[in-house]
Amino acid sequence: SLASALGTCFGVQDAINLAMGPEFHSDLTIIGQLVHNPQINESLKNNGVALVKGIEDMAKIKTKKVMITAHGAAEMTKQKLEDAGFIVYDASCPLVMRVHKTIKGMVEKNFFPVVIGQEDHVEVKGIVGDLDDFLVINGEDDLEKIRVRGKRKLGIVSQTTQQVDKVEALVKKISAMDCVDAVSFVNTICQPTRDRQVAVWELADQVDLMIVIGGFNSSNTKKLVQVCDEKKIEAHHIESSSQLKKSWFKNKEHVGITAGTSTPENVINEVHKEILTIAEEMKKTTTQGSIAC
Repeated sequence: SLASALGTCFGVQDAINLAMGPEFHSDLTIIGQLVHNPQINESLKNNGVALVKGIEDMAKIKTKKVMITAHGAAEMTKQKLEDAGFIVYDASCPLVMRVHKTIKGMVEKNFFPVVIGQEDHVEVKGIVGDLDDFLVINGEDDLEKIRVRGKRKLGIVSQTTQQVDKVEALVKKISAMDCVDAVSFVNTICQPTRDRQVAVWELADQVDLMIVIGGFNSSNTKKLVQVCDEKKIEAHHIESSSQLKKSWFKNKEHVGITAGTSTPENVINEVHKEILTIAEEMKKTTTQGSIAC
């Protein structure tokens, strides 16, 4: 069964459409990975688009036009590119830019900014890039940082691809800390991420194996695997159909398929087709019942 919500979200699709536009004619460099999906990055390269790891590789850029990825970037980064003479195109997801705006608004109201997310993730780096001071919290082990910093009024936002339950639990714990007087929290997990997490949570009740499709460096795809772990359902994270293993399907009757927000439809379809092929082969060679997916 396919999850009721899966695959490419509007922010990712808009970014791809922009980068694939005919107006660039091989005169475009993307600063980082447009989205965390290997097939899309390969398509971009085949279309003549160049990629560099980040702003630190600015000297390697050979094109006049550059593009900010769907994960967003600090205004400071965009300004640095413009000052260097590049024409900057912005493919930032509007829901990511909402986080930037939200946390800056909290700072203006004298709340100390806290981001729940992965400190080394490009989205989080963009969110905090224009802030003078901040904290990034990724789990309960990081809560002591709040006590050490001694900030009593906290403004909290979340990386858009975090797990809903995790964020809400962390905010509850932070609010209960005796060193914190006030918390202003805006849940900035994006709706497509929420929809996919809810869909895989519901589907997990109906299957005995889940295949999760998406880039291995995709934060929101990893969160879908975590949802399966919480439901105690066997899950395998793959990037393409070639990574499927027949052994996974032994003694399995109902297979679920989900995919992260950067995973294109054609990749999902290829995986679905390959699983059906594996099911047919197993049906012929074993006495196992048919696999439904």
